[in-house]
Amino acid sequence: MASAPQAQALPMFYKDLVPLNSKEHAKWKVKGLDDASFMQEQHAIPLTIDEFSNAARNYPIVFSVGENSVPLILMGLNEGVNTFMGEDGRFNQPAYVPAYVRRYPFMLAKLQPDADELSLCFDPTTGAIGDYKDGEPLFDKDQPSEKTKSILEFCEQFEQAGQRTGQFVEELKKLDLLMEGEVAIQQTGVEKPFVYRGFQMVNEEKLRDMRGDELRKINQNGMLPLIYAHLFSLQIMREVFAKQVQAGKVPQVTEAPTV
Repeated sequence: MASAPQAQALPMFYKDLVPLNSKEHAKWKVKGLDDASFMQEQHAIPLTIDEFSNAARNYPIVFSVGENSVPLILMGLNEGVNTFMGEDGRFNQPAYVPAYVRRYPFMLAKLQPDADELSLCFDPTTGAIGDYKDGEPLFDKDQPSEKTKSILEFCEQFEQAGQRTGQFVEELKKLDLLMEGEVAIQQTGVEKPFVYRGFQMVNEEKLRDMRGDELRKINQNGMLPLIYAHLFSLQIMREVFAKQVQAGKVPQVTEAPTV
C-alpha cells in the first residue's frame, strides 16, 4: 500500500505527480471534483484493513496475486468494468468510498528513490487544484493552510494504515492461509458457469484446521474479524456479476479475464 517513488510507474489514477510547495503554488486553491470519472474504468481498488468492516458491506474483498499482495475491493469482475459508477462519473448507488479514492489527487511520495522522507505531492492533471478564484487556499503566505494540514494528516494516516495492512498480509502468508481464488457463477440459461480466477483468498479449510494456540493468537491480535469480513464479502461477487449482466457487460466466455 505504500506510495511508490516518483521515478517508478505511477499508482492507479495518477497521470503525473508534482511536489506541493509554497513557491510555485502559493496562490493555488483546492476544490472538490465534479465527478469521479478518474476511477470509472477501474474494477479493483486497493483497500486497507482499517476499512474492511465498512467496505465488506458493499464490495467483495480479495487479495491480489504476486509477491506484494494487497487487499482489493472489486467494483466489477472484469477489467474496465465498474458496476458502481454511472456514465456521468458518479456512484450509481450509495456505497463506501475507499480511502485510496478519497486521498486523490494527493499522496505522499519519495522525491528521490533512495530518500527516506515522504513529501506531499499531487496530480496536476486533475481539475481539483489550480490558481482558482474559488476553493480553499493551500497556503497562508508561505505556510501550509489548515486545509493542507488536514490533507497531509489524511495521507499520513493512509500510509500508516498501509503499513498495518502489509503486516496483516505477511502474517496471512506466514500462516499459509492465502490460496489461489476461484469463483464459479452460473448464469440462468447458460450451460457453462463463468469462472473467475486471478486473485487470492483465505483458505477456509486451513482456517478451520488451525491449532488452538494459533487461532487464539489471531483472535487476540484482531486478525480473525478481518479474515471473516473478507470471507463474508465474497458472497457479493454474485451481486456484482448480476449487475454486469444487467448492464450487458459480461463476456461471452466460460472463463473471465483475471483480476
